[in-house]
Amino acid sequence: MDFTHILGYFGALIIGLVMGLIGGGGSILSVPIFVYLFAFNPIIATSYSLFMVGVSSSFGAFKNYRKNNINFKIAFLFAIPAFVVIYLTRRYFLPQVPEHLFSIGTLAVTKSIAIMLLFAIVMLYSAILMLKGRKEIVISDNKSTYNIPKIVFQAAVIGFFTGLIGAGGGFVIVPALILLGNLSMKQAVGTSLFIISINSLIGFTGDFGHLVIDWPFLLSFTAIAVIGILIGTSLSNRVEGAKLKKGFGWFVLVMATFILLKELVF
Repeated sequence: MDFTHILGYFGALIIGLVMGLIGGGGSILSVPIFVYLFAFNPIIATSYSLFMVGVSSSFGAFKNYRKNNINFKIAFLFAIPAFVVIYLTRRYFLPQVPEHLFSIGTLAVTKSIAIMLLFAIVMLYSAILMLKGRKEIVISDNKSTYNIPKIVFQAAVIGFFTGLIGAGGGFVIVPALILLGNLSMKQAVGTSLFIISINSLIGFTGDFGHLVIDWPFLLSFTAIAVIGILIGTSLSNRVEGAKLKKGFGWFVLVMATFILLKELVF
């Protein structure tokens, strides 16, 4: 095992710590680790990310279930269109995308490069959200009123991008659940983890038959991430979440810039 692989496994622990401390960010770190430290193709990397995030999120979802912080009605209303679109994207759309998309001068844009560029854009968006901080959202007093068409549409859009880049979408799902589902922040976070766990694992099954999965590696990487989650969860009450999220936001911003430069310049 060389130094980059050791660094990659250490990254798995960091992924878990981040997810345990701030409730998200796993896929933002996992895909670059799989691509740049373990030299996996981005298609494989996004698939592995879906599995790792799905398993990891299920631990957080179970903890929130015990605290009664999951609204299952909204969860399934959001999750069903999302996981259908994720599965169709992984199973049928992504395999049909040609390897060579187009050229800009001397730069040949391949499917792998396009996925990493799209991933970097999502990272930039997530970094901006974390650096700006989440504003207080006023929710309606009528807890039974849901904007069902908007929930279904937004779930489908998130599902498509999740299928493409292997990101769970927690930074987008939580505000959507608050605004469209009238959930409290605690319920939105718990419900989001439940949705992400379902979406990611079902999306991962869409790769069966198309990709060869290195199960020993994937299970060992995921196990280390889960250990990190358990540690991060135990430390979450001792660390100021706002400062941690801003620090992680700057890190994600640097990582996104690195990916853009790596794919477009170097």
